[in-house]
Amino acid sequence: MKKSIYIIAVSLILFSCKETKTEEPTPKDDGLITVTKEQFESSGMEIASPTEQDFDVTIKASGRIDVPPQNRAKVATFIGGYVKSTKLLVGDKVTKGQALLTLENTEFLDIQKDYLEVAEQIKYLKSEYERQKTLYDEKITSQKNYLKAESEYRRAKAMHQSLKAKLVLLSISPSQVEKGKLTSIITIFSPISGDIVVMNANVGMLMGPSDVILEIVDTDHLHLELAVFEKDILKVKISQKIKFKVPEASKEEFNAEVHLVGKSIEGNDRTINVHGHLDDAIKQKLLTGMFVEAGVVVDSKKGLAIPVEALITENNKNFVLLLDKEKNGFSFKKINVSIGEKSENLVEILPNSAINSASKILTKGVFDLAN
Repeated sequence: MKKSIYIIAVSLILFSCKETKTEEPTPKDDGLITVTKEQFESSGMEIASPTEQDFDVTIKASGRIDVPPQNRAKVATFIGGYVKSTKLLVGDKVTKGQALLTLENTEFLDIQKDYLEVAEQIKYLKSEYERQKTLYDEKITSQKNYLKAESEYRRAKAMHQSLKAKLVLLSISPSQVEKGKLTSIITIFSPISGDIVVMNANVGMLMGPSDVILEIVDTDHLHLELAVFEKDILKVKISQKIKFKVPEASKEEFNAEVHLVGKSIEGNDRTINVHGHLDDAIKQKLLTGMFVEAGVVVDSKKGLAIPVEALITENNKNFVLLLDKEKNGFSFKKINVSIGEKSENLVEILPNSAINSASKILTKGVFDLAN
């Protein structure tokens, strides 16, 4: 009997819970996002209307920071050798004519020895040539002997000049060699002033004639190399402003100016090279090879603007929070919008049926509310 009473009691409790749940009201989702006045004030939220602003009309481009060919030098030697000494590292500044490193090779001695031998021969051959010329002029010797002496002298003279040029290229003084001061060590000097960006030499390393020992870049001549698509190139003119960012390094926006516009379409992507000059003040912040995203300013226009922080971007779509009603708090409706041009702090909102200059939208605290 007690067991039956227990089962009936449990059944009544379960039935009562089920009835309670079914009677609980379900809130109606009206698509609004609501905050109280206290939440609004404590979060520093603000409401404002779009304002008319001037916007730059830009053409999008990408490219990199670079230097002209004459301001980049790859240092090599036409005769290889072992690195004898060097104290330079990547990032060191060098000046034109500065000693970079020394190389050692017995081939340097062979060239100097050959030069000395030819220098000695040329004295005798010149004397013999002049003697044969005199005898030929006086009809004492044959033309054959005269021409032979002339040929040998001219061949020796050409060899002498060739070896002398090699010594100069190796930075070895021919006058010192003629005094008997031979060396197996040569010094490599800097062809330009700039910063060392590549260093491939270590003491004891064998550097061949085709090896790049080090690379120097003159960063005083940094510029922009941009690729502009064929459909946009006719809008690009010399002296137009360029605004660009280095997305991997900074959010800062930099300024440049169109200096040269290419005259041919390059590559499969159908782009034209545009060369831009940088402001001197920003060159120290940039490095060669940096990837840039840029916009060439080709025109200007007026448009409705809101702060960038007022825009919500989700799944490649843009939204704003439009004030729907203000009663015991604030209710906002999430409105899809189309955007136009952008500046550093503002974004253009293209007018539609829901957004106009009189609309009230949330401009501060959007991120916290949207999430």
